[in-house]
Amino acid sequence: MSQRIQQRREAGNLPRLIAVEGPIGVGKTTLTRRLADTFGFDTLLEQAEANPFLSRFYQDPARYALQTELFFLFQRAEQLRNLHQQELFSGPWVADFLVDKTRLFAEVTLSDEEFPLYDNVYKHMLIDAPTPDLVIYLQAPTATLRQRVLKRGTDFEQRMDPGYLERLNDAYTRFFHFYDGAPLLIVNTADIDLVEGERDYQQLVAELLDIRSGRHYFNPRPLGNL
Repeated sequence: MSQRIQQRREAGNLPRLIAVEGPIGVGKTTLTRRLADTFGFDTLLEQAEANPFLSRFYQDPARYALQTELFFLFQRAEQLRNLHQQELFSGPWVADFLVDKTRLFAEVTLSDEEFPLYDNVYKHMLIDAPTPDLVIYLQAPTATLRQRVLKRGTDFEQRMDPGYLERLNDAYTRFFHFYDGAPLLIVNTADIDLVEGERDYQQLVAELLDIRSGRHYFNPRPLGNL
């Protein structure tokens, strides 16, 4: 696989920006880091732990939703501004978020009174986000996401309302049902291991190397077909 990647690199055929997306607990940050290591790319990470309102949001969503979402919006804008200044805007890198996702979360968390305010700020931010060469959407049933969230043991996430996780998962499904902003690879992670499973991961890398346009679904091949 490394030889094939090198050939694509020499031919200038590697994606310059890969965005990995999916709901909480699906494994997007871990996959982002693994892809960056495989391709020798930099990473652009969400840095949710930097949001001072996030732990309070999980304790009292109605009270802290607006502060939480506005912080994430300003954080995205600052990250992209820094990329411009550092002349890294063209990549190559792997990100564990799409800027569009910021608005998706806001639609789930904010009240009918708060969302128009947020949306007005969003529209006036004029975030100059690059278009990914490839988006990888990781999906899993809500019960699987819940198990993974509990397993990783992040303190404030243990208080997450299961209903919130389900609404968020549904919002991601709707969003990517209509998404056509970039080539898209949809990966159901329920029965595969992209964290430690070498075979599943190598098949995923082989799949994404062939994607140039359109919508695709990742289905690992049986051992006999490798």
